[in-house]
Amino acid sequence: MVYIPENAKWYLADIIEEIKIEDEINSIVHINLVLIKAYSPEEAYKKAKIVGKMYNSKYKNTENKIVITKFRGLRDLNVIYEELEDGSEIIYSRKNNMNDQKIKKLITPKRSLGVFATIKGCSTPNFMPKSVFEDLKKWNKNE
Repeated sequence: MVYIPENAKWYLADIIEEIKIEDEINSIVHINLVLIKAYSPEEAYKKAKIVGKMYNSKYKNTENKIVITKFRGLRDLNVIYEELEDGSEIIYSRKNNMNDQKIKKLITPKRSLGVFATIKGCSTPNFMPKSVFEDLKKWNKNE
């Protein structure tokens, strides 16, 4: 069993959410990294499943097609070893037998980091809720 600090109260859950759109053969899957406050691994597990079930929904997209989102399970659940504050290590992974060339391949240029990357046109099926789209249109009119 993994080491869990006595004062641990935060966990990270990888929640798998399936998005199925009417008339589409395949689903879209989101793996959502969610922060869970709990005082034991068992409590964290139960709370992560509760949070996951909150993803379950059914709605119409902007093309009036039915979209069903469904919690499929957890991919992982990890403890956060430190108190949450600026600079805290949240989680780590380890890679063995790394030379300089392999290490350089791990580094992502700034422009390609998630917060800086530009979204390019993609052929993702439309899972935009019609209600959200209508709210956005109203909001843009009021601007």
